[in-house]
Amino acid sequence: MKVSELDIPRSLASVLEGMGYRELYPPQERAFKAGVLKGKSLLLATPTASGKTLVAMVTAAKRIVEEGIKVVYLTPLRALANEKFQEFKALESLGEGFKVMISTGDYDSSGSELSKGSLIILTNERFDSLLRHGIDWIDEVKLFVADEVHLVGDPERGATLEMILSKIRWMFDDSQLLALSATVSNYEEIAKWLGAEPIVSDWRPVRLIKGIYSYNSIHYEDGRVKKLEPTGRGPPVDLAVDSLKDGGQTLIFAETRKRAVSISLKASEVVPRFLEDWEREKLNELSEEVMNSWEETELGRILSRVVRCGVAFHHAGLPSVHRRLVEDAFRSGLIKVLSATPTLAAGVNLPARRVVINSVMRYDSSYGGRVPISTLEYTQMIGRAGRPKYDEFGEAILVAGRMRKEELRRYYLNGEVEPLRSSLGTLGRLRTHLLATVASFPGIDEKELFELFSKTLMYMQYPSSRIRFRVGRAMRYLLNHDLILERKGRFVATEFGKRVSTLYIDPVTGVLFREAIERAERGRHQMGILHLICVSPDFQPKFGLRRKDLDEAREFISEFSEEFLIPPSEYLDEFRSVLTLFAWIEEWGEGAIMDRLGVEPGDLHRAVESADWLLYSFGELAKLFKKPWMVEQANEMRARIKYGVKPELLPLVGLKGVGRVRARALYDAGFKGIEELRKASLERLSSIPKIGYATARSIKEQLKPSRRSSRP
Repeated sequence: MKVSELDIPRSLASVLEGMGYRELYPPQERAFKAGVLKGKSLLLATPTASGKTLVAMVTAAKRIVEEGIKVVYLTPLRALANEKFQEFKALESLGEGFKVMISTGDYDSSGSELSKGSLIILTNERFDSLLRHGIDWIDEVKLFVADEVHLVGDPERGATLEMILSKIRWMFDDSQLLALSATVSNYEEIAKWLGAEPIVSDWRPVRLIKGIYSYNSIHYEDGRVKKLEPTGRGPPVDLAVDSLKDGGQTLIFAETRKRAVSISLKASEVVPRFLEDWEREKLNELSEEVMNSWEETELGRILSRVVRCGVAFHHAGLPSVHRRLVEDAFRSGLIKVLSATPTLAAGVNLPARRVVINSVMRYDSSYGGRVPISTLEYTQMIGRAGRPKYDEFGEAILVAGRMRKEELRRYYLNGEVEPLRSSLGTLGRLRTHLLATVASFPGIDEKELFELFSKTLMYMQYPSSRIRFRVGRAMRYLLNHDLILERKGRFVATEFGKRVSTLYIDPVTGVLFREAIERAERGRHQMGILHLICVSPDFQPKFGLRRKDLDEAREFISEFSEEFLIPPSEYLDEFRSVLTLFAWIEEWGEGAIMDRLGVEPGDLHRAVESADWLLYSFGELAKLFKKPWMVEQANEMRARIKYGVKPELLPLVGLKGVGRVRARALYDAGFKGIEELRKASLERLSSIPKIGYATARSIKEQLKPSRRSSRP
């Protein structure tokens, strides 16, 4: 079936054809024939790259053009949201009234500016925060698209996805829901929960061939055996080199970040022999870009070195600019071998001719040891095998290691994907989502609460008595800590509870902050605030204290003992997080933080982002409880965290183009504040190391008095 045969406006068909869409894949044709263009809710469960996004794009565009509705597109990750935003922007050529917008952060924003959008792309958490703020444009949304719905079973983020989908069904039951997912074994149950018709297929645009690598040979599922020549660098490199001989790229999933880096170093020793001269030139340029695009660290030096050889690694410890450079180079075919941690499987779309899974074992903190990955995670990873429009087939090879081939074949190659199970039932998640629900309404009774919870996947999968018991316990916590109260049989959120909900923090974090604020006496508490946010449940990622950090932690406690708002924990577990943020605001370089505290740039960035949000939240609660001096201290600490500077640089880092390094250079040259800069000549500023003419000119432009402020 052709795109031109669909019942869509001609203008939309032209735009789609201009984007390269002409022939429909079989799952797409089934979805359109099932009535998705006529408002039918569907669960579309098909493999990666089978065209689910096009179904959403066509359905959204048709309904926006013909009916003037709004569409919300939900994704689990910011990277995916940005990817979809770039893809959907082409639809704006359909007319002036068609506007694609995106919002992925700022959880304490009402999102009123998004009312101008036709197709609004949001992360699940951002949509959840908008519901808590009571957005007024939500009633105009008649189509909700939920991407990666199989992540409803994710232990960390699945509960939020489950609740927003349940609220969509409860609050907007006349709207259309299009749920997109990878393979779902219990698809009938999931479709019933969503009130949708299941469209399930294992069709892929590129044929997938699975195999197991053992003793220098690939044992394919069809019985073929291929002997490989060992490189002496280990199985994943053997498999990558074998694919390179046929001009194919390889994506290697490693079990840890350290292993991903190690594999890339080994691969860099053999991949250069397969490079063309023009590729070497481009890779040299890319290597320089890696070095110049971020502060120099040991991790960055290693990446720059392997990139020069046509190899790269990718994990959450890398700064985002390095991850983007690697992703773009792999997509273009310049990087031949990429070793990555499994988080990439749920992130951006990076297909390869051959996907190698180096090990099925992963460390599980709840278990306290290494356990095999799920069949679902295996299926997600092998979904990257085969590049549509480039490859006739893709290969997914599992390295046997110490496990027997028969066992791997039975559990992974031929195994059934585990059914999706609700992850909403823990007390912590129930507390959070119950508070959000109560705070979103002027009042809600017990019957209405259970009406909402009857729409959850949890309600379908667990006995109602068990759910009522857990909901009751969570509600008692909220009542006992004055987050909600009961009036004439209806639950309402207190002012404190509403603010905790709209700040998008865990109720436990809110209670912890309130108790610290109420208990605090006048005085300096900045380091105590820093310690407090690191202790809170919301601070991520947490860096456990190592034995070699113990003396430094004790020294910190001794130096700032009078500033603490709560006593340190018995084992000082939170103190590598505290020391990391302290090093950052003391202007340590990222290389020094990595070398001395073992915190990689990507993790540091996420810790800074998390701290910024929690410091803002702490300040907002201090306002609520009328402690202005605590607000001031939180605001100063937040500014220091944002820029990574000592207090004296705060007047300077607010200038555009002046970061922590240039601010320090200006300060050391005698420019302590704005007035000194305003009086300085352009030539004097230009002569300061790390400033230069362009930055100096920008500073002077920014400090020119505005016409409004000048007197006639």
